[in-house]
Amino acid sequence: MTNEREIKAKAGAVTFQSSDKDLNEGFVWAKRQALEYAHFGEDAVGLWYEAALPEREAFCIRDVMHHSTGAAVLGLRYHTKNMIMRFAENIAESRDWCTYWEITKDNVPAPVDYENDEDFWYNLPANFDIIHTSWRQYEWTGDDYYLNDSQLQKFFELTLNEYTKTWDKDGDGILEYYPEYGRRGLATFNEAGLHPLLGGDMIGSQVAGYRSFAQLARLRGLAEVAQQYDNKADELEQRYEKDWWNEGKDRFYGAMLQDRSFVKVYHAEGNFLPLYYGSIGNREKLNKALADVKINRVANVEGKTYLPDIFYRYGENEEAFKELKELVDPSLDRRDYPEVSYCVVGSVAAGLMGIAGDGASVISTLPRLAQSLEWAELGEVPILDRTITVKHKGNTESAVTLQAGESFVWKAAFPGHVDTLYYNGKGIAAKQETTVGGEQVSYITVEIAEGETHAVSAKPQG
Repeated sequence: MTNEREIKAKAGAVTFQSSDKDLNEGFVWAKRQALEYAHFGEDAVGLWYEAALPEREAFCIRDVMHHSTGAAVLGLRYHTKNMIMRFAENIAESRDWCTYWEITKDNVPAPVDYENDEDFWYNLPANFDIIHTSWRQYEWTGDDYYLNDSQLQKFFELTLNEYTKTWDKDGDGILEYYPEYGRRGLATFNEAGLHPLLGGDMIGSQVAGYRSFAQLARLRGLAEVAQQYDNKADELEQRYEKDWWNEGKDRFYGAMLQDRSFVKVYHAEGNFLPLYYGSIGNREKLNKALADVKINRVANVEGKTYLPDIFYRYGENEEAFKELKELVDPSLDRRDYPEVSYCVVGSVAAGLMGIAGDGASVISTLPRLAQSLEWAELGEVPILDRTITVKHKGNTESAVTLQAGESFVWKAAFPGHVDTLYYNGKGIAAKQETTVGGEQVSYITVEIAEGETHAVSAKPQG
């Protein structure tokens, strides 16, 4: 691992400029605020950033997993890796294969959430969220730790077997919660007081966890295992789409109560997190669920941090930009909650700028600028052990510079069906594909060497 001094020296190098002054100032604030929450090895737990209520000096699973993209953009990938390691190493039979929900800077479970192995706070989607994030971190960083580390692999295996069997009492393949559990084993991330049998986000996280494990297994040469978990994910997704659809409201139910009836009202995380996890395949129902989230939104700031991610994923650029601007607004209540600053940085990079890695040597871009945003540029972006700058003019022109690192393949993508893309003034036949969010895009690939800048446009220049 790179030493702490080097990591600290490079942290926060990323820069952002655009035609929107408020967003520029918001990004500067987000970067500064996020770095104030980052710690560089001075504590017993090692590298970590605050991912809970700030005064706790701790990090919890849900927040770390959602911070992780922004943290990578800020040069804090080793912080995330270390925290994932801390969670993975503490999975235990005495806790029914849970790990610690929240760990302090002193590398012990946070007292507010942990009394003993019989009495502790735990949200059951957590283990699957760790698997999902491990795949996403591999895609961005290319770090084969996520493929091969023995402790992490043990955590995956225990989660997919012992953990799942222990908490799935009725044997239907989905982890559920019963009142006698107390605060131990909540089957949703929703903490609003209602403790249902299970939430829609429980299913969503399992689908994402299974698919992510399948991707990692495939890269390890375990084709049969990968197919097994892809099949499990497909089965759960289909059951969710069939059994959880509320025909009268044109949305999915957010939670199932102890008597196995469904909650009739919008249930926040139970409704929007399946969209975040990408666990809805039926496009008609997905679009209706997305429309429902637009209407109901989210009341608390933690939930609001997911909305730009969700809207950008499904091509709702205007909605995403609106939410992004709200997150950086100085008048936002509880803007200092760590998740806000980290997720602003992550949403700008992966959402607005559409930057993505493949875990190896391909870096993609897809401009998702709102109509009011004329241009945007993100510089000093650390991805796949390289440093790049990406600039978009509207959603039709992109330029990428490789500032440092080995040559890579740039996959220059643009929204919609375009027959021809223009590279260095020359028309090249574009290829088409559908994104994970269901958007049709057109793209070409270009190899970029260190020090080079290349530009691609969806319309002829000059």
